[in-house]
Amino acid sequence: MALSREEREGFLAEPHVAALGVAAGDNRGPLLVPIWYAYEPGGLPWILTGANSRKMRLIRAADRFSLLVQRTSPTTRYVSVEGPVADVAEGSGALHREMAGRYLSGEALDTFATWAEAELADHVVVRMRPEHWLTADLGVVG
Repeated sequence: MALSREEREGFLAEPHVAALGVAAGDNRGPLLVPIWYAYEPGGLPWILTGANSRKMRLIRAADRFSLLVQRTSPTTRYVSVEGPVADVAEGSGALHREMAGRYLSGEALDTFATWAEAELADHVVVRMRPEHWLTADLGVVG
């Protein structure tokens, strides 16, 4: 069963690890990689990636990308969102901390944020304008 707008946006806002997909060129399937992302209902999904990474080069060439998040319990549910790049901007330590705060807490968050500020200074934030959604909940609990 397809999810309502509120259900899909709420599910995407949860801290899942996404599969990022982007066209990888002629005679190639899409590049598919796991990635942290952030999203608030009604907003623009965003990721952080190296400014000169393969992901970013492909995103710039395609000017669009996809994110897929899923779970298997208590029911199998997924949300896929695809759309054009809305914005690319310089990353920051604050953005790395915000992103990591979705997935880590306490000392792990502090350690990661300190590392990211030192090691990921070349990262950019990429925001997507959602155009196409594909959703399903493939089971009922109870």
